[in-house]
Formats: sequence, C-alpha cells, structure tokens
Amino acid sequence: MRREGRAISTGWHRIDDVPDEGRVHTAIVDGRSIAVSRCGGHVGALDNHCPHQGGPLGEGSIENGLLRCPWHGYDYDPLTGTPPEGFSDAPRAFPVEERAEGTYVALPDVVERPRSVSDVLVETLVAWGVDTVFGMVGHSNLGFAEALRRAEDRGELRYVGIRHEGAAAFAASAYGKLTGRPAACFAIAGPGSTNLLTGLYDARLDGAPVLAISGQVPSKVRGRGAFQDVDLSAVFGDVALSTVTVTAGSDHAELAATAVKHALDGRGVAHLVLPDEVQDLPSDAPAGSPRGRRADLGIAPSPASMDAAASRVRAARRPVIIVGQGARVAATEVRELAERLGAPVLTTFRAKGLLPDTHPLGAGVLGRSGTPVASWLMNESDLLLVVGASFANHTGIATYKPIVQVDDTPSAIGRFHGSDVGLLGDAAVTLRALLARLDGGSAAATDQRADVAARWAIWRAEKRRRAVDDRGRGVSSAAVFAALSAHCPVDATITVDVGNHAYSFGRYFESAGQPVLMSGYLGSIGFGYPAALGAWAADPSRPVVAVTGDGGFGQYLAEVTTAVKYGIPVKHVLLDNGALGKISKEQLAGSYPVWQTSLVNPDFAGYAELCGATGIPVHRADELDEAMKALFAADGPALLHVHADAELV
Repeated sequence: MRREGRAISTGWHRIDDVPDEGRVHTAIVDGRSIAVSRCGGHVGALDNHCPHQGGPLGEGSIENGLLRCPWHGYDYDPLTGTPPEGFSDAPRAFPVEERAEGTYVALPDVVERPRSVSDVLVETLVAWGVDTVFGMVGHSNLGFAEALRRAEDRGELRYVGIRHEGAAAFAASAYGKLTGRPAACFAIAGPGSTNLLTGLYDARLDGAPVLAISGQVPSKVRGRGAFQDVDLSAVFGDVALSTVTVTAGSDHAELAATAVKHALDGRGVAHLVLPDEVQDLPSDAPAGSPRGRRADLGIAPSPASMDAAASRVRAARRPVIIVGQGARVAATEVRELAERLGAPVLTTFRAKGLLPDTHPLGAGVLGRSGTPVASWLMNESDLLLVVGASFANHTGIATYKPIVQVDDTPSAIGRFHGSDVGLLGDAAVTLRALLARLDGGSAAATDQRADVAARWAIWRAEKRRRAVDDRGRGVSSAAVFAALSAHCPVDATITVDVGNHAYSFGRYFESAGQPVLMSGYLGSIGFGYPAALGAWAADPSRPVVAVTGDGGFGQYLAEVTTAVKYGIPVKHVLLDNGALGKISKEQLAGSYPVWQTSLVNPDFAGYAELCGATGIPVHRADELDEAMKALFAADGPALLHVHADAELV
C-alpha cells in the first residue's frame, strides 16, 4: 500500500560556507542543494535548480547584480529569485538570517517521497530473490536509484557502485553463474547501458541469469535526437531474452516479475528500460510475488532412454565421466557414480574443481587448457558419459567414442553430432536414476584408480621440472600455480580471466574442489576481476581469488577502488608478462610476425597500494611461498604482482 508522507526535518539550518561579495556557489544544507550568494552585502538562498531546464544555479555567476544560470544564461535576482521584466519563471527563494553565530536559512519541512513506480519495481525484484545490484547512478536513473537506496536502508538488498558499467555486467554474470539466481546491473541511458553489453553477452552465452536495468531519456524527447537518446530495446534485442520499456500505464509489478522469470527460466538476460519521467510516478500497486510462478525443473528422462543408457554403462570396461558446468548441481551424484564404476572424472574448464583433483578418480581438465591425465584417460576409454557439457571445440571431447549424453536442454542433445544415447533431464535426477538401475546388477567396468594415479605421477613430475625452469626473465607459470595450489583456501571461489595465464591455470593448478568462474563461450578478456566482485556478493563468507593477466586486468583496474570502498577482500594473483601473450602466440602460429602485443604496465603492486589495497611484488620463484602467505593473510583486497616469463607457460 502507499505510504503516507511524513515530515522528517523542520526549521532554520546553518549555512557553513557563505561566499564572498559578488559570488555564488552550491551549499548542501539539510541534505538539500541550495544556491547561496552574497550580493550588495546581503546573502541570498535559492533552490539550486533553474526552472528552465534544471541547471545548477550555484555554478553560475553574479553579473550586474543578477544570478546568471550557467546552462542557458537565464537571469534571476539572487535574493528573491525574481526574473527580469517580461519573464515569469523563477526559482524558489528561502528566507535568510545573518546572526552573530552564523548565517541561517529557513527551509520547508522535508516530506518523504511517496511510494513510486520504482519502489514497486524494486520491491518486486526483492520478492523474487534479487538481493544484489551492481551499477552506476546517473541523471537518467535517479528515481530508480532512490528506490534502491530505500530498499538498501531497509536491509533488503546490497548495492555495489562500480567504476565502469562493463564491470557491473561481468559481476552480475559471475553472480548468476555461481548461484543460478540473477543479480541486477544498472546503468543510465545511452553509453551507460551500451557499456553493459559485453558482460551481458558473457551471461547469455554461458547461461547465467542476469537482470539489466536501464534508465532512459524522457519519453517526450525520445526518438527526436535528444542527448543520449538511443533505442535501447533495439540495442538489447539480441543479447536479451526479453527487453521491455516500462510506461506510465504499465503493470509495473508484473513487468518486473516477468523479467526475473525470463532470466531464471531462460538462464539468460532480461532487460527493463525505465524512462526518466516514469520512475518517480506515485503508485499504490502491490509488489509482484513469485508464488506459483516457477515450475519444478527437476525433470527425468524417459524410462526407455534410461534403460538404454544403463545398458551401455553396464557393458563398458573403461568408461569415463566428462562433466561440464551443467553438472555442478549434481556434484554428489557424479562422485557416487564415479566411485560405483571406478571411472575417472574429466571436467571442462568451466567445471574445474567439480571433483577435486585430489580425489582418486579426479583427472583434471580436458582440452586445450587441460592435463595429459584427462586426455590419456579419454583416449583409453570405451564409453564417454558426458553430463552438462556443450561439446565446444576447446574441450575436444572425442566424438568417435560411444557417447551417452545428459543435458536438461533439448537443443544441447546432439548439438554438433549425434550421441548414442541422449538423456534429456536434470543432471542430479538423471544420475540418481542411472545409479538406481546399476544397483544390484553387474557391470563390466574396470576400476581405473591405478591408471589415474599413474598418469598423475607422470604429470606431477613434469610439473615439478617446469616449476624450476628459470631463464632470468620472470617466474614460470608452473611455479605460480604450484604455489597457489598449496596456499589457496579449499573453500575459495576462483575467477579466471582470458589469456595465457588461463591455459596455465587449467593445466597446472590442482583444485581441492574450489569452483572456478570464467568467461566460457564469449571468452572475454577483462572478466576476471569484476567477476570476483560478483563472486563475493554471491557469498561474502567465502574467500574469493581472482587470477588474471596484465592485459585483462588493465581493462578494469579501477575496480580495485571498488573493492577497497566496499571492503571486498579479493585476493588477486596477477601474472604480468608485459604483453598480450596469447595473441603473440596466435600470431606466430599463423606465421605472422608478432606485432602490437607488447604492453606498458605500471607497478601493479604499487598501484594497489595507492588504491588502498595491499600490494605484494614477486620477481623470483623463491619469493612465491612467502608472498602467497602474505596475500591470504592480508586484510581486505590484496594484489600479488608476479613478474612472469612470457615463454614459461
């Protein structure tokens, strides 16, 4: 219901800073913006908004005894607000008293804003479980920002003000990947909203629910070439499952509810556009409820397809289980099935850590960023049980092997090539059904634990050799990730950017079960650090580790100040090789000369200190152990700046 307005302050208020004769400036008095001037020996106080177009009168000037608006040159009497003869618009003037103890202005009672359309929207988002918003407040989204502020004051959501809207979208995408629930990213009209697009495409391609909210120019100037007038529904039409402009006559609660439902059901981006004049319209509408609006998505495959899959699994002598991000909801069932069959578990990069590398059947990452442990075991297999993986070319799942595929999306079954058995169902439900069919029956599978251990022994010996490589040009990646493997908290969430360091992380870091977030199918450089902000918001109780290169971090390095502002304790491992190393390698692989991939970098550890974080430099491998200890012992955000050898990856 609509809240009644109430007075929350009254009376005379001291003006702490009065300008000199012939000057005007802006003063914040009782939380309100006032244009304060001194002219002819008297102090004047006017509402700081020019009645023409809202220009800030306190930024104007006194000319010939009149206060001139800085935007369009409109003149007003600085004491009374009266315009010259022939004009009628005038800013409100407030009484002023100059007393012995100071100068005071009489301001009217502040009345709480009535409940607005924006309040309805925010209350609906909260009811649907949206508890975090990343964004930037600006001139075309102020009404919605006020509703967010009020909700935050009530303890209903968390707002994180970022330095670049692209970081907001990446953070929201990471939040969605980790939780399966949408966070919101929030921007102004025009460039603020277009800056969201890269992070939103990351969410779209990786199936992460995100709600994008855009301020918009007033409807009366839309389509007429107004300042920052961009057709946002057209711009977002490809990236978003739905994009809707909220109008005065809309069912505001329903539009917000439907947007969250689209993001959840479609595992993608939903977009709301809020014209400036609609945001503050009063509203008595109740918030939208999610009750009865969601279906149970725990679907099971048909009995016939389950029987066919069980028959294939029983007959296999060397089955392996390949899991992708879609299997994270079934981590327990994956482990149970692997142990029941003695079958190795290979992961895609996005699913790294789903089964710890320390488990006797954990075989690490498969593919370009993977281990020879995983690839050897796949090559020796006679059946691939693939759960929640996309069959992307970077993963390299062997299509010439017999395949039983599990996925909850019909289009994913046989997307690139046929599977011998396709199981359409929730990963956890499907694997439980498969286990039930295997119980009580014999299986031909050989226990492959010994093979897994033998392949790990070979690979770990090779990793130790690589870790001590030293050409005197920086630290090897193998050494960096050996140290991180030893010191990373087992309950951490790890975000990884795009670049050479990512390939090395997949290859060398031994996961104890820490989930890994990355820009999977978009492969966007710059993801790593903003994603860490999103991972923290998803669960502030868990440590968060960001692993980036210098190229990716350079795109969003100002977000260190965001981490400092909000006390977000990101532990950042930065591999600095002074180049876009992955691109250099691709140029060489294509028989091109290396060109324009070198970087000029600051002292990143020093930069972190300037931002108020902890900065720790590392130049040699023998410094890594103590540096990692210092990184994880530091209070608040900290950055470990590793001077890395570009060739020892």
